[in-house]
Amino acid sequence: MAAQTRTAVGSEATIASTRNKLVLEQAKAAGLLGAAKNTRVSGRVPSELIEAAKKRAHVTSDTELLELALSRLALEDDFGVRLVARKGSIPSDIDLGV
Repeated sequence: MAAQTRTAVGSEATIASTRNKLVLEQAKAAGLLGAAKNTRVSGRVPSELIEAAKKRAHVTSDTELLELALSRLALEDDFGVRLVARKGSIPSDIDLGV
């Protein structure tokens, strides 16, 4: 059972690493990340929040966490908003064949 747990954790870390790499590659392709790091961000947040986010994202530094989080936010699509906006756009008498 312990071997399965280690495998699951290792697998989770591999998936997170791949996902993080893809997000950062997309941010670079969109011109959001480059060689120059020219802005400093500062703020106070609970340490528990930072540690939980690092654990979830499988990153170790605050800089990695901020880069990843900001990249995800900047690249986020508006699928949810568009889906909700379509509510009621399909006629209620349409035959869906189910």
